[in-house]
Amino acid sequence: MIGGRRRVAITGLGVVTPLGNTIATTWEALLAGRTGVAPITSFDASGFPVRIAAEVKKFDPRTAIEDRKLLKFANRYHTFALAAAEEAIRDAGIRPESHTAPRWGCAVGSGMMGVEFAKLVEVHQRFAENGSLSSERLGAAGVTAADPVAFCRSQANAGLSLLLRHFGIRGYATSVNTACASGGQALGTAMKLVRRGTADFVLAGGFDSMVNPVGLSAFCLLGALSPDNDTPQRASRPFDRTRNGFVLGEGAGFLVLEEWNAARRRGARIYAELAGDGNSLSSYRITDSHPSGDGPIQAIRQSLASAGARPDEVDYLNAHGTSTPMNDQSECVAVRAVFGRHADRIAVSSTKSLMGHLVSGAGAVEAAICALAIHHGIVPPNANLRELDPDCDLEFVRDQPLLRRVGVAMSNSFGFGGSNNCIVFQNPEDVRT
Repeated sequence: MIGGRRRVAITGLGVVTPLGNTIATTWEALLAGRTGVAPITSFDASGFPVRIAAEVKKFDPRTAIEDRKLLKFANRYHTFALAAAEEAIRDAGIRPESHTAPRWGCAVGSGMMGVEFAKLVEVHQRFAENGSLSSERLGAAGVTAADPVAFCRSQANAGLSLLLRHFGIRGYATSVNTACASGGQALGTAMKLVRRGTADFVLAGGFDSMVNPVGLSAFCLLGALSPDNDTPQRASRPFDRTRNGFVLGEGAGFLVLEEWNAARRRGARIYAELAGDGNSLSSYRITDSHPSGDGPIQAIRQSLASAGARPDEVDYLNAHGTSTPMNDQSECVAVRAVFGRHADRIAVSSTKSLMGHLVSGAGAVEAAICALAIHHGIVPPNANLRELDPDCDLEFVRDQPLLRRVGVAMSNSFGFGGSNNCIVFQNPEDVRT
C-alpha cells in the first residue's frame, strides 16, 4: 500500500500481432528488427492507392480456444482477443474460479468496426443491386433476411461478452472505444479497479482489425496512410524527416493485473507495476494533436502524478509515434515540455515502425512491450529512422535494441477525435510496499 492505495502487479501477458501470434514470437521479432508490414493478402487491394498493411499471419484461433461454439459468435478481431487473453491468463498462472469470479474484472479497448465487410457486401448484393437500397425487397424478405449470429457479432460489446463468457468473469466489466487511445484507457480503468478494491484481478487489453476495404478506404480518404507500396518494410518510419503516413495494422494485447500483495503471496512472476495513468481530450482536430502538444502534455503530467513518479525517473518511452508528420512532431514537443533536459536521457522508440498501427489494440500491445522492457532490461528499437526530423529531437533507440535497466517506463496513445492517454510502469525491484 502507498498512501492507502493498493498497488497493481502485471502478472500475465498475451498478444497476437503482425510480428507473431504469441508474446515470445512478437518480442523476438521486435528485437531482431523484423517487419510485419507487407502487401495486403486478406482481400484484393489492387484498386486502392495504399496496398500494404501489417496483417496478422498464419493465425488459427482453434490452437488457443477449443470452444467451437464460442468462436461462431466471434469475428476476426474477437478471435485475436480471445487468443491473446488466453495466453495472458495462462502466463499469469491463475484463472477465475467459482469462488473468485465475482472479484475478477474485465476492461477492454474494443475495435472500431462492428459489421464485417463480407456482411456489408451480402446486404448490398441482396437489397441494393442498383446502388440504392430497395425497401420493398428488404421488407419482403422479412425475418429471413436477418442472421442473429451476425447481429450478435456486430455489437459494440461483443468482444467483451465473449471474454466474460469464456473465462467466467462475473465482476466489473467495461468496453472502451476512444480510437487509438482505447487499449491504454482500458488498462488505466483496470488499474483503478484494483486500486479502489473493486476487483482483485482484472483481465485488461485491446483488440482491433481495420485491415479491410472499408477501413483501408476510410484512412486513404483521410490521407493518413503511407503510400509506399513498393517499399513496405520502410513505409512506417516514425520521426524520420521523410515520413508520410502510418501503416494500418491489426491484433490484440492483454494483461492480467492483480493486487500486489496477493500476487507476491502466491509467488507470481511480476513483470512490472502498473503505476499510473493520465487522460485528456485535445478538442483540436479529429486527426491531429495541437502543434503545441497541449493535450498530450496534460495526459503525461497526469500519469506521472498518478504514479507518484518524478519526470527525471523515467527511463523509457514507448512513443505513440504513428509516422504521420503532425502527430510525431507534436508528441516530441509534448515530451520536451514535460521532461525538459531530462528528455535527452529517456530512451524513446515507436514499435509501430515494425508492427504498424493496431488502432484500438495499440495501447495494450505497447503496454505489454513496456512490461517486457522492464522485465528483460532491453529497450526495443525504433526502426527505419535514417534521416532524423530536426523537429523531433529526442533520444531515439535506432537500429539495435538497447541493453538498459528500466526503472520507470511510459507508453503514449493518442487517438483520433482527440483522446490522449499515457500509462506508467515501474520496475518491481523498486517497489516498496
